[in-house]
Amino acid sequence: MTAVLGESVARALCDDWAAQAPAPSRAGRGRTPADTPLRELSHWAATLRPQHIPCRVLKLAASQVLSQIASIRAGLQHPLGRKLVAAFGHPMQRDPRQAAGVFAALGSWLNLDDTAYAGHLSNSTVAVPLAFAYARQLDGLSLLTAVVAANECAARITASATLGPLRGQSAVHTHLAGAVAGRLHCDRASAGLFENAFGLAFAMPNWPLMRAFLASDARLFNTFTPVRTAMDACDAAHAGLRGAPDIMEHSDGFLARFATVPLPQAVAKGLGRRWHTDTLSFKMHPGGPGIDAAVDCAAEIHRELGAVKPGDVAEVVVEASLYTLFAGERAAQYVTGPGSPLGALVLDVPYPVATTLLTGEFSVDDFSSPHVDDLDRWALAKRIRLEHDTDMTRELFLSDAPFGEAVREAGDLAVPWLRGFGGDELVDLVGAARADDRDFSRSTKATGARVTVRLTDGRTVSRTRLIPVGAAGPETRAGHADLVREKFLSVGGSQQVADTVGRLHRMRPRAVRRWIETAFLD
Repeated sequence: MTAVLGESVARALCDDWAAQAPAPSRAGRGRTPADTPLRELSHWAATLRPQHIPCRVLKLAASQVLSQIASIRAGLQHPLGRKLVAAFGHPMQRDPRQAAGVFAALGSWLNLDDTAYAGHLSNSTVAVPLAFAYARQLDGLSLLTAVVAANECAARITASATLGPLRGQSAVHTHLAGAVAGRLHCDRASAGLFENAFGLAFAMPNWPLMRAFLASDARLFNTFTPVRTAMDACDAAHAGLRGAPDIMEHSDGFLARFATVPLPQAVAKGLGRRWHTDTLSFKMHPGGPGIDAAVDCAAEIHRELGAVKPGDVAEVVVEASLYTLFAGERAAQYVTGPGSPLGALVLDVPYPVATTLLTGEFSVDDFSSPHVDDLDRWALAKRIRLEHDTDMTRELFLSDAPFGEAVREAGDLAVPWLRGFGGDELVDLVGAARADDRDFSRSTKATGARVTVRLTDGRTVSRTRLIPVGAAGPETRAGHADLVREKFLSVGGSQQVADTVGRLHRMRPRAVRRWIETAFLD
């Protein structure tokens, strides 16, 4: 029943779009010659209109909005989220600049935010358009267009520095770009304003310290701070301050400091033809890179075995890619049981896998008391070990996200970065890779895992999943509307909001305001 409903909503969106869209024009679709990539990107973003965006991309953006609202609601419900609101106010506040920062922070720190090639986009690319669409009283189609514009700008700039020291949520420069583009598209700003705001925002890009990121509550600021910086940059650009148009590629610019292998060509590549929004992966479980497939597998094993007891388990082996192991090893230094810092716990693999094997699911509630103090979970987590699966690492780099497309774009220049990330073994495993100018409409994100449970009675149960539920791939392309609806309802979201997201593109300004209020003010 739900699949039929999702299919009919999708078909209705396409039919509505075809009926109401103006005739396509070349503005926003073609490439405008420019002397810097940032100038070209700014012109494209400023002239992007709904009729330039494929229907499938608009539908993904609608799902992205609902999915990120779910993540923000989850952040609001957690004790640390309530402390953030006490400090900076509820996201539904009068000043959209302040609201944007709170929206961004609440949606990011539980790692329930959506990702793409490249970056954790939604923390700025949805958060900022939500705040400004509400304040500026925009219609639904304008909101979705601003989200797509922000996605495309943030993803391209993040992609240009993907082969560098910062990745995933630590690449907070994503939100300088996403916040600038999301706000200025809502403001109907000129290309010159985009260019100057980008240049000013990237004048002093943020660089997080991993000690603070993993060991303290400062993780709540990983998107809040760059979004606030971007709001100041937009205000300054509106007032007439100018930024450097070559801030990306200059020898003293952003990529020189933030990229091991700079890819300035990625900033404006394929504008209006290849849509980074097509690479969206929807986060169905809280937690860091690589836990999703492992939790999916653990849930399947729980359905077969029922609730296991720690004493019934001899060991649990989680086989995964090098990416999952890398994040897990960083977090493991800080995860010691009850009382572990949340910044590290959201990147841990054993705790969510143990929780899912015991309870059948893993949700945001599992990051707070009394669940996080359950000694059975920690006893089982001690029996879990991670192993590298080379086939999964190979599949990871064949995918577009999170690194594959960047490695192909870099070609032979990627070798030093690969060696630094995984040694000569990874260089040999990935082999020769070349950009093939793909358009991302068949994008994948293969962050796989295999979970094997060996019981003390001699039985062994194993499950494997290459593409997690919700990650970019054929299943998600076909069913993302139903997936994010389930995610939104699971955090107590309004049935009315879930049932009407498929009509967001034809909501008038007053209806959009009511829809956003209903999503957050229950």
